[in-house]
Amino acid sequence: MKTSSRASVCYRVSLAAAVLCCGTLLPSRASAQTKKKNPTGKIYVADLTGQAEIDSGVRIGDLAKKSVHNAQGTIITTKPGSTNAMVFSNGTGAHFDENTRVEIKKFTQDPFTPNRRDLDVEPSISQTNAFVTRGTVGLSLSKPVAGSSMIYTTAQGSVNIRGRKIVIEASDGETKFSMIEGESSVRGGDLDLGGQTLKEGEQAIIRRTAAGQPNSIQIIKIPGNDRRRLEEKVTLAYAAKRTVYFEVRERPANEGDAVAAGDGPGGDSAVSLFDGNEADGSRITPINLTPGSPASNLPTPPVVSTVTELVPVEVVPVAPPATPVSASRLQ
Repeated sequence: MKTSSRASVCYRVSLAAAVLCCGTLLPSRASAQTKKKNPTGKIYVADLTGQAEIDSGVRIGDLAKKSVHNAQGTIITTKPGSTNAMVFSNGTGAHFDENTRVEIKKFTQDPFTPNRRDLDVEPSISQTNAFVTRGTVGLSLSKPVAGSSMIYTTAQGSVNIRGRKIVIEASDGETKFSMIEGESSVRGGDLDLGGQTLKEGEQAIIRRTAAGQPNSIQIIKIPGNDRRRLEEKVTLAYAAKRTVYFEVRERPANEGDAVAAGDGPGGDSAVSLFDGNEADGSRITPINLTPGSPASNLPTPPVVSTVTELVPVEVVPVAPPATPVSASRLQ
């Protein structure tokens, strides 16, 4: 009797110590595996006339007005007689003319600056790399923050955009970069290691040259008879970017599930507090927490990630106040 009583007391003390230890260690492991991800850059379809397609790399579907998509890796194609306007989550407005095809090779977005007040300033550092296969794209940018970059490439050359408004026109024979506001740097293909500065009001015309040579770059003043058409493209892009802004929402997400019962080592339950069978139901063997023992096979806590989502918020135009009518005029 005394031996059984002592064994029972020893078991209860061991069990309490094990529970206390687990309660102390498990939260630390879980908190150590908590991490935060950067938000996925988005595009919002502000306007659509006619028909356009979006290829996400997984499936191809029709573009719909007010729809939201992940930006990186998508291909936007407008059909003949169709146009669309989009807004990137970094605040850039883009107008795609008919017969235009743009591949967004890279679009990454850092976490937004908290409590930002100026919606005309880029919300965080972003990296954009797009390829215009054909067609015309008008861009209206927010004021960039330090560290951001935006490069648009065509078959003939590329432009590193530092200004606020630009029109890109790409065809099989030549590319035109028309700088409406600000300045940028243009290059005549990969062999052009230096590049040239494109200033406000100038247009760069890039054409193919002999094999092994950089493509030719001709910089001229934007022709007066063409300026109105080009300004219309960036005006439509600017109008799109004023219809919406993006805000951040956070939610927890588990990247893994805890080990299920029956899936533990040897097919046993993942958690087992007792490692032996006692004929009379009493426990005399202390819990063993050494590595590899059945009692130490506690469930691995899942990796808890904080998923940051970028959500578009439509800007509601403020209606002008109604003109008050005096009581005397109502009589």
